[in-house]
Amino acid sequence: MSVNDIVRTAVSRHTALPAFNIPYLPMMAPIVHALRDEKCVGLITVARLEWVKFQARSIEAIAKEFEKVGDPEFTHLHLDHVPVIDEDGLRVDFVADISRALDAGYDSVMVDGSRLPLEENIAETRLICELAHKYGAAVEGELGAVMGHEAGPTPPYEELFASGRGFTNPDEAARFVRETNVDWLSVAVGSIHGAISAATRNEKKVEARLNIQHLEMLRAATSVPLVLHGGTGIRKDYVMRAIRHGIAKVNIATATRQPYERLIADSSIKAQDAVYRAAVTVIRDDLELQGSASLLRETHGEVK
Repeated sequence: MSVNDIVRTAVSRHTALPAFNIPYLPMMAPIVHALRDEKCVGLITVARLEWVKFQARSIEAIAKEFEKVGDPEFTHLHLDHVPVIDEDGLRVDFVADISRALDAGYDSVMVDGSRLPLEENIAETRLICELAHKYGAAVEGELGAVMGHEAGPTPPYEELFASGRGFTNPDEAARFVRETNVDWLSVAVGSIHGAISAATRNEKKVEARLNIQHLEMLRAATSVPLVLHGGTGIRKDYVMRAIRHGIAKVNIATATRQPYERLIADSSIKAQDAVYRAAVTVIRDDLELQGSASLLRETHGEVK
């Protein structure tokens, strides 16, 4: 089964895949270990900001580490946020970055055109779909604004949630999926990214909520698996309901990154142990995905 088959199966089985971001290469091995021990299929992911602003080093370095420690039974390699315009407002050579990942063997890639007008987001996402599908890779796009990575202060969370600012528009989502041929769609329904600036990256995330009614509207409007970014810190009952309403991939970064950063100066072994324990907690307690591999290996069907 391809990773796209597995993610589509997750929707039909009302379960999900955790997608663990790797801002530091030594975090990968304990996360793979946790997925294997919990018999959970998950994605090992790296975003552009993680080799630019952290220490993931490069697209190729992540791929090389994955070749060493990845487990084909439980892990797939995913290129996370490659923005067309980044969090600092700068234009990115996104086609070159994504092409490098495809050449390096990534199973799936994400192009983030969410800071573009709709027409441009559709055009750039369609371009990447045409490119990646030739490699047999799945493509994730994004529509709406999952806040948290922008430079400067973020508006108060309650203000954002109450106003629905940045939430994905269902009519636009239907058009986006139809015109791009995208495989998965990252949507904004109340989650926020963890802060990445040096001054705030160690702070506890705001406890976010999700607008499940809005998510259901998006599921009804589209025909592809939906993705939840900013998965750390959301109240569990909301996450579990979201998985039942079309979310098939949940991105996790802060929950594993912060334990690593707190301990790495003292001991690399302790830091990696902390990452392992955090990943197990996410899989077993936060998302209740222990043993999900057997469910996902069953014959896959259409998204329902």
